[in-house]
Amino acid sequence: MGTWAVDAFGNDYAQDWAQDLHETSNLDAVEDTLNTALDAAGELDAPFAAEALVAIEVLARLQGKGGPSTQDSAPVDEWVAARKPKAKHRADLADKAVRALERILSADSELRQLWEESEHYKDWLAAVEDLRSRL
Repeated sequence: MGTWAVDAFGNDYAQDWAQDLHETSNLDAVEDTLNTALDAAGELDAPFAAEALVAIEVLARLQGKGGPSTQDSAPVDEWVAARKPKAKHRADLADKAVRALERILSADSELRQLWEESEHYKDWLAAVEDLRSRL
């Protein structure tokens, strides 16, 4: 996986997911992504976890609680800006997002395991905890 930052947007999976988001006009992609992370049997594969983090960022941004806007977040920021005035809070998705974060941070998360093996684990963990606090 090409990774260049600890935030949710700094990897190839996140960028691909964000580009695909532009093909939708509702929160179906977000819900499907969270369901995939929650329904995965056994270990949560890193690509699904990385995509779930971006889906959670979408929810945070729709509620006005987004992280910094960067070049990497631009596709999601554009999508959110086009929908934000009409966006309705969906408690079911917020609940799924919290549960997905717990799964991503669990011992059964390949993404967590990969970050634990790196020198940037504490920074990644702080970024995920920041995202959790913005939900």
